[in-house]
Amino acid sequence: MVYCNPEEKPTLGSAVWVKSTTGEVCKEERSIYITTPIFYVNASPHLGHLYSALLADCMHRYKLLQGFRSRFATGTDEHGLKIQQAADMAGEDPLTFCTSVSQRFRQVFGRCDVSFTDYIRTTEERHRRAVEHFWCVLRDKGLIYKGSYEGWYSTPDESFLTPTQVADAVDTLGQPIKVSLESGHKVEWLKEENYMFRLSAFRTQLLDWLRRNPRAIQPDHFLQVVLRWLQDDLPDLSVSRPRSRLQWGIPVPGDSEHTVYVWLDALVNYLTVAGYPDDHDRWWCVAHHIVGKDILKFHTIHWPAFLLGAELAPPRSVHVHSHWTVNGTKMSKSLGNVVDPFERTQAFTTDGLRYFLLRQGVPDSDCDYTDRKVIKLLNAELADSLGGLLNRCTAPALNPNQTYLPFCTQSFPRNPYGRAVPEDYHMLDAVQSLPALVERHYESLHVYKALEAIASCVRQTNGFVQRHAPWKLNRTDDGERRWLNSIIYVALECLRIYGTLLQPIVPRLADRLLSRLGVRADERNWADLEFLLSYRGKCCPFQGRKLGHNTGVLFNRLDDPGGDEQKPRNVKKNDHPKALN
Repeated sequence: MVYCNPEEKPTLGSAVWVKSTTGEVCKEERSIYITTPIFYVNASPHLGHLYSALLADCMHRYKLLQGFRSRFATGTDEHGLKIQQAADMAGEDPLTFCTSVSQRFRQVFGRCDVSFTDYIRTTEERHRRAVEHFWCVLRDKGLIYKGSYEGWYSTPDESFLTPTQVADAVDTLGQPIKVSLESGHKVEWLKEENYMFRLSAFRTQLLDWLRRNPRAIQPDHFLQVVLRWLQDDLPDLSVSRPRSRLQWGIPVPGDSEHTVYVWLDALVNYLTVAGYPDDHDRWWCVAHHIVGKDILKFHTIHWPAFLLGAELAPPRSVHVHSHWTVNGTKMSKSLGNVVDPFERTQAFTTDGLRYFLLRQGVPDSDCDYTDRKVIKLLNAELADSLGGLLNRCTAPALNPNQTYLPFCTQSFPRNPYGRAVPEDYHMLDAVQSLPALVERHYESLHVYKALEAIASCVRQTNGFVQRHAPWKLNRTDDGERRWLNSIIYVALECLRIYGTLLQPIVPRLADRLLSRLGVRADERNWADLEFLLSYRGKCCPFQGRKLGHNTGVLFNRLDDPGGDEQKPRNVKKNDHPKALN
């Protein structure tokens, strides 16, 4: 058995004890290995793919701010019958087809500042070696055997289904068909000789794993789904396809007449990046997966069972998110409502799209996208609230010397006396506790809750400045000048906290904000989130420092044409890479 320490809560990247493949205990502190699913290259990247990548990117950037060593992997899944068929339809050989589509994913992720450290393709030689070794380990332990599979199979899902997972339906011609209850895709009845994995032997071990690690699957809603699945016996799983039906894949070691099942092949990518089979222990013991709900079973039943069979630990956690719809409808090429992330970054900026998806995305339920929602949110929270606060506090009229103005403890004492009012102290308390609150939400990948908390504090800070109207104060009066300086100091300190916390979400915008405040690159880490040192009678390194260069408006307001049409705005055709046309 290989489990995480049952006494330990699996927070992101915390120390973990597991039994390694060499029999030694592996302990990695201050390290984390974050993965997205690898994305299937039968179609171009869309909003849902980007959302998975942004969640992982947020976790990666957040952990770097905390001083962790972080490895972040994404990539493309390039084997299987769907790819073989799509390449045939495109009139290309499969590898050329895969390379073209994989490059589109890299372009979109690059455009959206997804800062992966490893981009894995399942057509790489390092991955073939890992899959072959993993297969041989399972085979040599007696967990893979040759048998006859008969049942339903969904080619679009690359998935074998039980009778309870299919339903009757009719196709567009009115003909009766069977479809997958989960995806709605058509299924076909197969009878073929395959290699089978003894999944039935792992039900008890999987339940034991989840009992020992109750936060291994998050949010809890999806854990409960998995536990319900595990109430029933698990059928053995087909892990190969006849080579006569599927040529585009990794041949089964020792049997060139069979091809490794695409999901077994694909799941091993997480080990490939970790260095399997030679040098994976360091990173595998701190592995965290981020996946969409449509691939929950593969990552929470099949994959942990494969790993346990190979005497490897299951991932430390699997974070599951729901899907994106458009105007309340599922994205579909046939409906023409698939949102192209590249085009939307052209219309709303990279940081704008990142902020919207991470601010609106809720793990437990599907989220809806419209252009108008994006415009309203970005105008309200980035342009008006955050951008307006920065403009006010750095305006030459209020801050003619362009410095981090000094704080006066007599004007704003710690006890509620002087010119400050109770609402001001409530605002200071909220901002003081904000880093801990944001940390808790980042840890659980409830990023939207973190951004809700930040936006609330920004509104309170704007209210603080508006309430005391520093532009009305008489700068020639010593007392009023000290009060004005204290108001601006407090607001600048709030902005510094917000800018630091927003770095995992909107890295470019946060950089501009912090640079405008004169905050150096080595002063932007989690350890630098001490708030209002001067207010607490300590030395503040920012007080009296020159502000940075004024580069203009933090975030430009977006025009709202008043419609929900899914047409990109202000996109020049020659700005769009040919690979995405």
